Amino acid sequence: MAKGRAVAIVLDDAERGELSALTRKHGAPQALAERARIVLAAANGLNNKEIAAKVGVCAATAGTWRNRFVEKRMEGLYDEPRPGAPREIGDDEITSLILKTLETRPRGATHWSLRTMAREVGHAPSTVHRIWHAFGLQPHRCETFKLSSDPLFVEKVRDIVGLYLSPPERAIVLCVDEKSQVQALDRTQPLLPMRPGQVERRTHDYKRHGTTSLFAALDVKAGTIIGKCMARHRAQEFRKFLDEVERNVPADLNIHVIMDNYGTHKTKPIRHWFAKRPRWHVHFTPTSASWLNQIERFFALLTERAIKRGVFSSVRELEAAIKTYIEATNANPKPFRWTKSANDILASIRRFCLRTLGATA
Repeated sequence: MAKGRAVAIVLDDAERGELSALTRKHGAPQALAERARIVLAAANGLNNKEIAAKVGVCAATAGTWRNRFVEKRMEGLYDEPRPGAPREIGDDEITSLILKTLETRPRGATHWSLRTMAREVGHAPSTVHRIWHAFGLQPHRCETFKLSSDPLFVEKVRDIVGLYLSPPERAIVLCVDEKSQVQALDRTQPLLPMRPGQVERRTHDYKRHGTTSLFAALDVKAGTIIGKCMARHRAQEFRKFLDEVERNVPADLNIHVIMDNYGTHKTKPIRHWFAKRPRWHVHFTPTSASWLNQIERFFALLTERAIKRGVFSSVRELEAAIKTYIEATNANPKPFRWTKSANDILASIRRFCLRTLGATA
């Protein structure tokens, strides 16, 4: 080989696949992913200067890892063992610790902690922490999930997401739901306001002064809200709210309503109400899939910004605060932007199901 000429790299399918996986692997060391990108670029015929510009390293670094790969192939990309004291815990002990974490529980508890596991295996909590971190184990964490059992789940997802991404012409798309039993809560002692060096403080306990139910409809395209508070959330209240919505929607537009399968939405009076109005088209979200309804996002913002930290000595004050928030939203509306297609959503659910089946098999 002539001096100064970069050595050529030819990859087989297995090596190319392994290198590509390293560049995409979540949690892989960035240094290792960078070396994999250098080798892939070299295999595509780039010289060291071109690799340096593409990957963001110097030409000498590109040449170093090119040569290391030629000499030792995949093993050459990994750092050599550094000098130091030998490991105190062997592979068999690590395997046993991982299996114990995944398959057993400590007596009298629902999950292992660093200290309970450390006492169990006879090693320091810091050792247990390093092993758990290396294998991505977090026994202290727990998340929730709920898969819809609706037999028409796929069809309903495609229908509703289609309305979000490509709404019909000469029509308005409304997301409708109610936020029931909103409590008017008053603190037992006055709030201590925020000041430099101190956050706002409030008592942990409260007094209840009644509840209200908010019926709301979100215009998906405009981002505006039609809202009305009522004392109860029965079918007759829902029908009154639909009348309110109809009065606020131009008479020459079709109305596509997205709502869930709550009982008050499907009673006989409500079905008759829709049947008498052919311009109204109802789209039900799948069972246990309220996340498809954008009005839920509005309810979350309302709770966070106007209710959660509010102090209300009566239901009237609570309803006034809700009305003020809706008016402020309508004065400067910002529509929610739906980004995922139906195919993306269904593919994500499929991956979750496959991972779950693989973990429980």
